[in-house]
Amino acid sequence: MIELRGVCFSYASDVIHDDGTAREPILRDINLRIETGECVVLTGRSGNGKTTLTRVINGLAPSYYGGTLTGSVLIDGKPLCGMASWERARIIGNVFQDPQSQFFSGELADEVAFACENLGFPLAEIRRRTDDVIRDMNLEYLRHTPLDVLSSGMMQQAAIASVRSVSPAIYIFDEPSANLDEKASLRLAEIFADLKKQGNTLVIAEHRLSYLMDIADRVVYLEHGCLAVEHHPAELKKMSIEQCRAKGLRSPERISLPHLPSPAGVIKKPGETLSIEARDISYRIKNKTILSGISLRAFPGMITAITGRNGVGKTSLGKILCGLAGESGGMVLLREKAANRRKRAAAVWYSANNTNSQFITHSVTEEILLLSPRDPERLEAARVILKGLGLYEYRDSHPATLSGGQKLRLSLACGIFSGRDICIFDEPTSGLAGAGLLTVS
Repeated sequence: MIELRGVCFSYASDVIHDDGTAREPILRDINLRIETGECVVLTGRSGNGKTTLTRVINGLAPSYYGGTLTGSVLIDGKPLCGMASWERARIIGNVFQDPQSQFFSGELADEVAFACENLGFPLAEIRRRTDDVIRDMNLEYLRHTPLDVLSSGMMQQAAIASVRSVSPAIYIFDEPSANLDEKASLRLAEIFADLKKQGNTLVIAEHRLSYLMDIADRVVYLEHGCLAVEHHPAELKKMSIEQCRAKGLRSPERISLPHLPSPAGVIKKPGETLSIEARDISYRIKNKTILSGISLRAFPGMITAITGRNGVGKTSLGKILCGLAGESGGMVLLREKAANRRKRAAAVWYSANNTNSQFITHSVTEEILLLSPRDPERLEAARVILKGLGLYEYRDSHPATLSGGQKLRLSLACGIFSGRDICIFDEPTSGLAGAGLLTVS
């Protein structure tokens, strides 16, 4: 169904270094054959070409993401370069890491129908396909819910439904579980298993491997833009923790956490000063209660992890604490003094889950120095942080050209470099390989 022969690719914006020397192509001499009905997982460290390889297979590179492509890509025996965009859309369905970025409509039913309308299906056929997909994926309860209020897991299912309505032969997923909790990722695995059972071909670029071990036929490991090695899932399960770490992989086995008791609260000791405190916070949006009665305390030097299922309000709480959103009730204190949104925004660093909307400069170095003076001491401090997070070689690159994991590390670097003593990181490990997790920690 998919065949790549000697494929190399370089992005147009990433051909030469600032010193004039040529960069290595992001993909180098890729030879890959994927059979009809096969599920192939692409994995490897962040920035080694997984997302780019999916873009080459679906034709978005170089048709949308400009660059130089050599070699040949065949889809069902036909050259991809000779296909019109509508032909590619009919046979290849794409679900991106950030599903919200591919939505065109405000509600689920309209979104599911959108691709069918673009491809010119008859009205009755569009209605039938829309109703069938929503029913088969058990999404009827979301039919008229605005897409922008859905949780990450719900958005992912909505994106898959919008692609599934066209019934493509090939499905390509880029980091589909990056922002999902355990329950949502297992539901995603069920959807993949159903698609595979129907004879579809699946290509999944992914760091989280455990939920795919019973679905994948092969796991292809990319390194420096090359296909380094292929593994059968059974082989991966036999790898030790040390072997996984050496390859920068997450564990292929699911890890069960013990039951955690309810938090008893943080007790303030005599003489201690709280860094930040939330008292009885509530939050409502569009007549929906997101948070109610939330209280927490944090002291200097303390790391607090806020966890829970998708859609329970973790991001909303983070935005309230840093002043990006206003509480509907309760109050936030900084150093034991009530702080309005403006004061919180000036004192608390917030790294967003969706880093695509966070960067505004033309290079990694400019981004980290955005709020700082350009003196030699600060520049050296920036170099140290970039080296520690494995970003120094990309110091002159535009943030938009970084991989998802590299963008997250840049966001972390900016937070560290800001000098603010309260930092909130929203899903800082989504889209990171095992090596990236260790680097961030």
